Amino acid sequence: MDLDGTLLGRGASLVHDADGAFTLLGVRAAEALHRAGAQLVLFSGRRKAQVAEPARLLGQADFIYEAGACVVLDGEEHWLTGDLVPRDGLTIHDQIAASGAPALLLERYAGRLELHTPWHVGREVSHLFRGAVDAFEADALLADAGHAGLRLVDNGAISRPMPGLERPHVYHLVPRAASKARAVAFHTRARGYARPETIAVGDSREDLGAAEAVGTFWLVANAHVDGVPLPANARVASERNGPGVYEAVLTELTAGGRTT
Repeated sequence: MDLDGTLLGRGASLVHDADGAFTLLGVRAAEALHRAGAQLVLFSGRRKAQVAEPARLLGQADFIYEAGACVVLDGEEHWLTGDLVPRDGLTIHDQIAASGAPALLLERYAGRLELHTPWHVGREVSHLFRGAVDAFEADALLADAGHAGLRLVDNGAISRPMPGLERPHVYHLVPRAASKARAVAFHTRARGYARPETIAVGDSREDLGAAEAVGTFWLVANAHVDGVPLPANARVASERNGPGVYEAVLTELTAGGRTT
């Protein structure tokens, strides 16, 4: 499951809902999975340290970070970034910066795209932005400029306002090979899970891509997928954030693990 906008509520808190009211439903969802013998895996656009710590707090050794760029299995990193890998003392983030692609996007979408400060620092792979742009249009721009090996990921709406923009989103510039869908599929293969045995929960268009790798995909009620058609195995919770995660988990567990 995703973290921000999904398992976490206002202020990125595990124990608060979307309105800031105290709730333990996100924790109870994790407890229900543990009692059922199911593994909980966090998949997030956050950098490694920001995913590793909540995974540790939830007692999980596996997690996915930087929008599917890397899958961690019992502490071992597996890069899913194609030809772009750490080399010669340079991170993937360094190599993307040197290509000029981040600067191109900031210039082309001036006033509509900016660095997502302060969370853009310390990253190993993705360049992090916030704003309101068409990610598919941005991908075409990148390809035309010789950066076809990169793509702009729309990872969902954020609460932080931006002057002149309604409902800004957060975006990740990543290697085209990297995606949450591919990372989820890699993890399920590595752990030997059959697709019908798995569910995923998220709030963004990038999260929704993981529907192709799981039995059932749940969007929490606060999700923003910008009119993208929902696949046949997708469901929408009636609750937002952590309570929505709890709804999804309990629905699936009481169904005996069968998808609907």
